[in-house]
Amino acid sequence: MPTFDVVSTVQMHEVKNAVDQVKREILTRFDFKGSKSGLDLKEKEGIVELVADEDLRLKALQDLLKQKLAKRSVSLRSVQFKDPQPAGGDTKKQEVLVKQGLNDEELRRLTKIVKDGKFKVTVQMQGNQLRVSGKKRDDLQTVISYLKEKVQDLDLQFVNFRD
Repeated sequence: MPTFDVVSTVQMHEVKNAVDQVKREILTRFDFKGSKSGLDLKEKEGIVELVADEDLRLKALQDLLKQKLAKRSVSLRSVQFKDPQPAGGDTKKQEVLVKQGLNDEELRRLTKIVKDGKFKVTVQMQGNQLRVSGKKRDDLQTVISYLKEKVQDLDLQFVNFRD
């Protein structure tokens, strides 16, 4: 029976490379000279911390990070910028979450979308991914194109396509 999995993952080494590129660019840019601006990657937690001493520099850091992530083929739909927090002194800190996997709410929403499409497939939640199986390969390919069309806010990948 043909199956495939719907997942949402990010290559963390690409995020690390993007953070390193931003760090190098901060060192060379004139508007960051003498400022307390920087960023740090907490790889295990999937968090990038931005620190800046001005709102304008924080905004510039956000733009730089978005630009470098996009160049490294990391979807900006899987990156969530939290609200800036005061971080002591005159600096502000902002956390950027790099989302790995699908949570229960998103899995239920995807399941509902597939079932509302009235396809001849079965859907199972397995951890942080969704397994779709059906009798015909064409049905699965139709589900993939349907999900690509209906779900625009999530970065979905379709993996483990098996006959």
